[in-house]
Amino acid sequence: MYLIGLTGGIAAGKSTVAKRWVELGAIEIDADQVAREVVEPGTVGLQHIRDHFGASVINTDGSLDRAALGKIVFEDREKLSTLNSIVHPLVRTRTAELLAQLPQDSIVIYNVPLLVEAAVDHDFDIVVTVEAPEEEQIKRMVAHRGMTATEAKSRIATQAKPVERAARADRILSSNQDIHLLLRDADALWREIERLAATKAAQN
Repeated sequence: MYLIGLTGGIAAGKSTVAKRWVELGAIEIDADQVAREVVEPGTVGLQHIRDHFGASVINTDGSLDRAALGKIVFEDREKLSTLNSIVHPLVRTRTAELLAQLPQDSIVIYNVPLLVEAAVDHDFDIVVTVEAPEEEQIKRMVAHRGMTATEAKSRIATQAKPVERAARADRILSSNQDIHLLLRDADALWREIERLAATKAAQN
């Protein structure tokens, strides 16, 4: 297996790159999707969240009220840290289970926004970060996610700085360009990844 850690700031273009690589043959595991799975109704994760944050973050149908929880944790670093201490270990365990189920000749993308913040330490063969200027992130979040500029800045502030992601990454893709140029760069990197994956497979 060849494992790619794909990260980047919020609204920086990770999903665009991941989608392209899936089209080219990769298998994607989305950390955000795994994080939702581990706090579904009936899970230990959701029970722990209820214990720490109260019934106000639980919908009447028993599911997690993400908006209510978000208002609490994104205004309080300590509470965000508490939430992360609940969710991150569960996500790591579940991700390891998913990876173990995949064919050993796969090229796998682990799309994980908080790779740096959560100190994600799966056995990555390469780490790629997708970056955009903060003003562009804010513009995208306002236009496509219905956030105010203040809310967008607050979300960005909870994430690692671009320089921290760059220090962890082996490759950097810039989405501060036309999407066709981003996809061109993603395609070029994919060809390199295919070569690296083939070399690894030949050595095993």
